[in-house]
Amino acid sequence: MREPNVVGDWHEYDEHAGLRVRVHRLVAAEPPRGRDDAAEGLTYFSLRVTVENRGDRHFGVHLEDGQIDVRLGPDGEGAFIDWRNSQFIEGFDVHPLRRATAVLYAAGPEASLTQVDVQIQLRVEEEWTARRLWAGGIGLPEDFTGTGAHHGPARDGVAHQASNFLKEQRGLKEQRDLREQRDQKGQTGPT
Repeated sequence: MREPNVVGDWHEYDEHAGLRVRVHRLVAAEPPRGRDDAAEGLTYFSLRVTVENRGDRHFGVHLEDGQIDVRLGPDGEGAFIDWRNSQFIEGFDVHPLRRATAVLYAAGPEASLTQVDVQIQLRVEEEWTARRLWAGGIGLPEDFTGTGAHHGPARDGVAHQASNFLKEQRGLKEQRDLREQRDQKGQTGPT
């Protein structure tokens, strides 16, 4: 089982050296071209999906409708996606040291916005990547992997659980690395 990314985290693609993606700037926001009538009574929010190329060759990238799924609240209900106001990445060549960003406008019941799951399936050079998940919520700090305390209504939600899991994994990795360093010093020292 793969652990989810937390909103703000970068995910690197092993199969495409240097290419990475992140979901970020998950905030309450009104759409620039006006609200869709179908979203009456719902609260709008936006998020960004940025693809960055840190490699040495360009990649043709697609991130369009149908490749982004947004789920809200503890039951994972689908968000209303406002395609008219959203901007996608449609067949853009991301050159080395460049980025391309999609901006998505969506809406849902206000009470469900403290738990937002975003699943992305990027298409790179006409090949589909594996789906990846980001967990977060409106009003929550983006830096869940930092050391700051988390406050607010989502402290027991999925984003907080994912944050705790990632912190624990990072701590375990640091402990393993320290043990390996000590073991290596013991093996390479004079006998």
